Amino acid sequence: QVQLVESGGGLVQPGGSLRLSCAASGSIFRINTIGWYRQGPGKERELVATSITGARTNYADSVKGRFTISRDGTKNTVYLQMNSLKPEDTAVYYCAAKQLGSEKYDYWGRGTQVTVSS
Repeated sequence: QVQLVESGGGLVQPGGSLRLSCAASGSIFRINTIGWYRQGPGKERELVATSITGARTNYADSVKGRFTISRDGTKNTVYLQMNSLKPEDTAVYYCAAKQLGSEKYDYWGRGTQVTVSS
């Protein structure tokens, strides 16, 4: 089993920045891919960014150039740096983990709320 805990959400003004953290514990050696998803009010869940072990990162077009996903292996933590935030970035942000060979994300955190508003 793998446990994921997100933190770092909050209220920020448009144009501001936040850094989300996703702390992983448990059988993390199984994990090959970490993804950040978000779900805004009245919207479908959207894959925002992915980090694949030994491979490049990927981003949704809506956040490309503004968001950066990174890992700190010493802390078993994945970050999502969010800059130039917009009101449409308001959502609950979830991190998810996928095992090598898995077609779907196997583990999910509970989410952290990000609200972008003046």
